[in-house]
Amino acid sequence: MSKQKKWLGAAALVASFSLVLTACGGGTDDGNTDNGGGSAEQGQAEGITGADYNPVPREEMQQGGDVTLPIGELTEQMNAMHGDGAVDTQMIWTWYNPQIILSTPEGEAYPNPAYISDKTVETVDDNTVLTLTFTDEAEFNDGTPMDWKTIENTWIANRSQDDYAPNSTEGYRNIASVEAGETDKQAVVTFDGTFAWVDALFFNVTHPAVDSAEKFNTAYVEEANPDWGAGPYKIETMDLDGGVATFVPNEKWWGDEPMLDSVTFRVMEPTAAMNAFRAGEIDQVATGTADRLEQVADMDDVTTYRAARTATNLLELNAEREQFTDLETRKAVMMAIDREQITDVVWDGLGYTEEPAGSFNLYPFQDGYEDALSNAGWEFNVEEANAILDEAGWEMGDDEVRTRDGVRFEGTLPNFGDDPIAEARVRVVQQQLKQIGFDLQVDQRAANEFSDVLTSKDWDIVMLGFSSSDAFGVMWMCQLYCYSDGNNQLNLSSTMDESIDERIHEVEALPTAEEQIPAAMELEAEIMAETWGIFPLYSGPSISTVKNGLANLTPEPYTGLDLFGIQPVENFGWAAE
Repeated sequence: MSKQKKWLGAAALVASFSLVLTACGGGTDDGNTDNGGGSAEQGQAEGITGADYNPVPREEMQQGGDVTLPIGELTEQMNAMHGDGAVDTQMIWTWYNPQIILSTPEGEAYPNPAYISDKTVETVDDNTVLTLTFTDEAEFNDGTPMDWKTIENTWIANRSQDDYAPNSTEGYRNIASVEAGETDKQAVVTFDGTFAWVDALFFNVTHPAVDSAEKFNTAYVEEANPDWGAGPYKIETMDLDGGVATFVPNEKWWGDEPMLDSVTFRVMEPTAAMNAFRAGEIDQVATGTADRLEQVADMDDVTTYRAARTATNLLELNAEREQFTDLETRKAVMMAIDREQITDVVWDGLGYTEEPAGSFNLYPFQDGYEDALSNAGWEFNVEEANAILDEAGWEMGDDEVRTRDGVRFEGTLPNFGDDPIAEARVRVVQQQLKQIGFDLQVDQRAANEFSDVLTSKDWDIVMLGFSSSDAFGVMWMCQLYCYSDGNNQLNLSSTMDESIDERIHEVEALPTAEEQIPAAMELEAEIMAETWGIFPLYSGPSISTVKNGLANLTPEPYTGLDLFGIQPVENFGWAAE
């Protein structure tokens, strides 16, 4: 994986692995609708912990059957390692590309034995050395062997040199060399000094044919390139205009037989997905709001699963806009955001609660977590926010909208999809910002416009989500806060500067995770206070309702019911009756 976080898609709300973007829907991101969620029980509010994905051993599974799932969009950029990729990009990618590294729900990475026969990590001459040995059978669909060149090419693409545009360079830019080992099937990866996060790398790999920045950046634009893939499934249909992707068993696969005859993803708005689920046309739907849970309450032969969610919904300010160029103004806007009022709307009727989100490095349930946002000096305080704006020269007009030097204190916030909870949430923010003299206009967009709108920065304020592919959040700090290499596509606030990079790299140079984590949490608070560009709102749970018997749910990274889990896609399917 090249990123720890990615955008959640519009229907899913929040980019290789690490963080990814998701469009900000109600609150959770399952299957692709990001709805707020929690326990459906009334009474005292409760949190949700752990994974809940109906794990079933292969020997207890049914061979055959079909599954149809909703997805927010089939993204124009289909390279999951590219900076324009989103959660939906990775979801589709996983079904026809190698999964050489898997992960437990708790975040423990391990090699997939179908691809990797041996993995070792050692220290040689004060340098960390990772050795990966591919199985003899491992090859791409076009017959190209998976070998050391596969690892070398993945490194070259993700270290961010020669105009490549990966979604993150963390880890890969720490590599000094990749060479053949005892045979071409063995890759020896030597880092420049010690490196603490070896297990976070190479979840995604690049075909050796993708041997230039031009190919990496453009060859997957509206083109899936199935011959460069591998795995238990292959593409049968990829209709970007019609919004349908179907995968069937791959006759070139050498590993365990895939359980299903077909897996189909259909682009759907949240309301359409719910209607389709109730009509029996799809097999899983996000049910992270009281209203959506009520809509499935009278259905037979379905089960609702509830898990903790490794994603954070957030708000970003576009500092390229004249009204947000100065730090104090951005801070005042964030101080006017009442996160509790937002979650009251998102989780209304769910009886759910959680510790407020305070970091993009770690989640509150992870060891070493600190509330960096509070440590940065943030508090919800409308009176203080107005005082800051007065001091910054923003004068309140008769129409209760501030102006400064002829610039109105106003802006647009896009809302993606037709989820009523998502719309209610942006209306809450609209009213909150009105209290400080900001005129916020809601720009309604279709769910499948999310990636284009986000990356083109056609917004003044945006609400989205960052979804994590793995448990190694501190490693990916540069993906959010660095400036110089231009690869912090998750943080589109334009509030970074070169001075931050050096401080992050100093943390990265610490030899162990135990040393890096507290240093990173302290630095994150400092960066927040110096930039005020991105603002965490909440995580929420992941809640989905599925047809009875569907097992080993959400095998892809970034989304779903299995926390940090990445399961082999061939194990997804129907449990035997």
